[in-house]
Amino acid sequence: MDKVVDSVADAVADIPGGATLAVGGFGLCGIPSTLIAALARTETAGLRVVSNNCGVDDWGLGLLLRASRIARMTSSYVGENKEFARQYLSGELEVELTPQGTLAERLRAGGSGIPAFFTPAGVGTQVEEGGLPWRYAADGSVAVASLPKEGRDFGGRRYLLEESITADFALVRAEVADRHGNCVFHSAARNFNPLCAMAGRTTLVEAERIVQAGELDPDAVHLPGVYVDRIVAADPVDKRVERRTVRPAAQEA
Repeated sequence: MDKVVDSVADAVADIPGGATLAVGGFGLCGIPSTLIAALARTETAGLRVVSNNCGVDDWGLGLLLRASRIARMTSSYVGENKEFARQYLSGELEVELTPQGTLAERLRAGGSGIPAFFTPAGVGTQVEEGGLPWRYAADGSVAVASLPKEGRDFGGRRYLLEESITADFALVRAEVADRHGNCVFHSAARNFNPLCAMAGRTTLVEAERIVQAGELDPDAVHLPGVYVDRIVAADPVDKRVERRTVRPAAQEA
């Protein structure tokens, strides 16, 4: 089945307001910037986004955030996005901060049909006890807080019950995809992308290179095409470095 869509606008056209999105990437590495930019050109709002972070102020998910199109974020950290922090602290945005490994496993479990699992992450903290601010009120008080989590002992160690995550749509970036949806990711850009793809009921992939079915070595495939519904060509030059560091000139000499 050929899953390539000619227009990125067509690929995101049926994402409705209030939809839940699982968005791949880590920082600015491997983010589906082409799909996000296309979604930003629509009027879709009230989105509930699950992603490791929210990009930066003027790129990636930051485009949707700046336009007040995201109602809720489930993330592991705020990152470099000042607008993310501002909206959260002012009560404009609901944020569920989740330990990074837990977030990854919640997505993987959702894509594997596992409704919940036990993990030691967060034991003895507010993750277990509840009360983490999810949304602030305008006066700075906590309007919505996390609930306590169920705990259980296994082998003399305490674990917390975490529910899995599934999403209406997943937005993913791959280095190579064949026309049947089998995907290969480049190095660290693999990060959350396969997990988000698994968790999405409808998964959209932007690929830097699209090849014919059969061109990929089956042993090299990171994400089987069964998880993918639509493929579009990614903008090959739409990449950024989040924090550029270079050695001082004296060390170069």
